[in-house]
Amino acid sequence: MRRRRAVAAAVSAGLLVLSACDKPTPLSTITVGRSSVSTDATCGGEGDTLKAADLAKCLKDTDIKSISVDPDETVRFGVDPDIADKRWTILMNGQPLTDESTKTYRTIPGSVFFNAQYGAQGDSTLVSIKASDGKKDSQSVTGLWSFKLKKEG
Repeated sequence: MRRRRAVAAAVSAGLLVLSACDKPTPLSTITVGRSSVSTDATCGGEGDTLKAADLAKCLKDTDIKSISVDPDETVRFGVDPDIADKRWTILMNGQPLTDESTKTYRTIPGSVFFNAQYGAQGDSTLVSIKASDGKKDSQSVTGLWSFKLKKEG
């Protein structure tokens, strides 16, 4: 009888510890050639709508992952199905670069990220993946995944 109670207590304690763990935010990945970099959400990512002030602050974050990009290469963006299901778009320096998508994968020529016509300045560009709340053309942002693209060569 004591043994069953001890086992039940151990199982209960284990479940309690597991329930206290935070669920990780969905990942976003950028791939260029054979190199790739993935990250959790820079801001949000749990489904709650972000306030405009939090979003603006997040876009200024400097502690983000970077990847080198040859302008002749294709840049591939991949998102978790959780992000794709709710709609997402790619931002370049805070401005929309693509229309919203429900796909888990998008490609863009590397030269776009260093072209002044698209708002690029210098040899690095801030690129963010912006998740929305799932409503078409909604302005509600639920997550932001940011990367720095550095011009190679």
